[in-house]
Amino acid sequence: MGVPGLTGFVAERGAFFSELRVRDSKLVIDGSSLCYHLFFSSAADCRRGGDYGRFADAAGDFFAVLRDCGVAAFVVLDGGRQAADRKLGTLRERAAERLRRAHGLSRGDGGRVLPLLARHVFVQALRGAAVPFVQCWAEADREVAALANRWGCPVLSLDSDFFIFELAGGYCPLSAFGWRDACGCGPGRYIPARRFEADSFCGHFGCLRRSLLPLFAVLSGNDYVDEAVFEELLGRVRLPGKHGRVRGLLGWLAAFTAPEEAVDAVLKHVGRRRRDEVRELLLHALQDYAPSNVNLEEFFQEGCYRCEEAEASGLPPWLLGAFAKGELAPLIRNVLTLRSTFLHVQVEDMRQPSAHSAALPIRRVLYALLLRAPPGADSAVCEFSRVQKSIKKTFVQAASLPAPFCHDGFSLDKLVEVPVSCRQLLLLETLGVKMSLLESIPTHLHLPVAVTCCWTRCSEPKVNLHHLKALLLTIVSGELHRITNDPDVKVLHPEDNNIAYNEFLKWKEEKLQCKDFDLDAAHGFCQWQCCLEMGLYLNQLLCTPLPEPDLASSQPSTEESAPDDFNGWKAVPSSLIIL
Repeated sequence: MGVPGLTGFVAERGAFFSELRVRDSKLVIDGSSLCYHLFFSSAADCRRGGDYGRFADAAGDFFAVLRDCGVAAFVVLDGGRQAADRKLGTLRERAAERLRRAHGLSRGDGGRVLPLLARHVFVQALRGAAVPFVQCWAEADREVAALANRWGCPVLSLDSDFFIFELAGGYCPLSAFGWRDACGCGPGRYIPARRFEADSFCGHFGCLRRSLLPLFAVLSGNDYVDEAVFEELLGRVRLPGKHGRVRGLLGWLAAFTAPEEAVDAVLKHVGRRRRDEVRELLLHALQDYAPSNVNLEEFFQEGCYRCEEAEASGLPPWLLGAFAKGELAPLIRNVLTLRSTFLHVQVEDMRQPSAHSAALPIRRVLYALLLRAPPGADSAVCEFSRVQKSIKKTFVQAASLPAPFCHDGFSLDKLVEVPVSCRQLLLLETLGVKMSLLESIPTHLHLPVAVTCCWTRCSEPKVNLHHLKALLLTIVSGELHRITNDPDVKVLHPEDNNIAYNEFLKWKEEKLQCKDFDLDAAHGFCQWQCCLEMGLYLNQLLCTPLPEPDLASSQPSTEESAPDDFNGWKAVPSSLIIL
């Protein structure tokens, strides 16, 4: 969610904050906010596929500092969209804005776009750092607030909605959380932070009651409500000067003793014919700031939790459990419950079809497993994706599974019981690879190599040989990085590996000085990322018949990949992946 203008208004007034030394306590973290914050504060490149290595290092450093200060972090991730899909309009607007930024980056303009696999890398980083985390069924704000209140600890986020929730331990904005400036040593080490003081904030407007803050958020136009509905009222209360609407609306609400009284006053500024409709809209929207009845403490104690909406979906228990543990992506849940999904735009060639087109065969098999519609029944999924320079929806028909995989044994409730060899066979057949091709390759590279084979077959325009060589060099450099930095890896001739890796690093530093950008090559590697993303999702749904690759284990650079005679090396997403 989010309240327009509130973050800027609060940030300019230091009196609304108190100084806080964070140490020896629990801390509930909004995972989506932290993912964005760490990626863009780590100076990771978002133009050439993503500096996932640098991003993962930043995440590791962040949680190491928290541990040094005795802080027990608990991360809560957003899940899928709500069943009513009330936020669909906002999501489409955000997708369109992301497309505009990506287009600007493709032309050399500034801007920021979170790369395709960043969330997946973040989840891997949480596991690598042994940080407890949970993935909620839908948006996580209410669950974050409820968990923090249960423990009486602060919430860490960048979402302005946490200025509105009533939080026993307060709200610490990530922008004022000095984890890089931890002070002291030993048991006294702490992180300097600032905590929002809601009482000071309300006191600034006289008699404003905290119970009226949710109505302020709704009237301001959050992610669920269009502020145009309250245009007349907002025009009347607006004050002159900066943040005039925020100040005026809060001052107007200070005259009321309860939300119900204020709602009645709001409706006087709405046409008579719409009042009943708007009243329902307001009351429904206010529930978004009510305490959640989902108890996430159960998950962190027992590994599972009850959610009525999830249970009402009728999905098998193993799938609900895997989703809560972050072992299945939100796309899976959205397709299952809403039959629609958003395909995220990358920095690609906007004159070409969406890079996601290359992964269409994988998605169709994924949809077939999820929907399991009988022959002749509708099994289409609505995809919101880029068409030229617009976000449009298209309907994609699920594939017809080959005969060995279309019997009842491959239904969702029984999928976990299918032998690994059968699940592996379906995955490899979807990617167009035989296991005999992978037998001589280290197991942790099986999935990326199989995905690369799919990419060379499905990309349009077709993969250039130079680009394939560049990608293979990236894999080799990633392996050199892994074996030279992991003391547990035993290899022959380690001295030769060190020499080769150091020479490669020297060459890479030289190439980093060149800022040229090959859009054609970048588009091809965006297609590869799309294939890898859907390959990962299909592998997850099939309960990982192939090992999941470490997406951030290669060195943090965005321009290495091939010698000068390899066309397109400047666009290779080298730290992006592999392996």
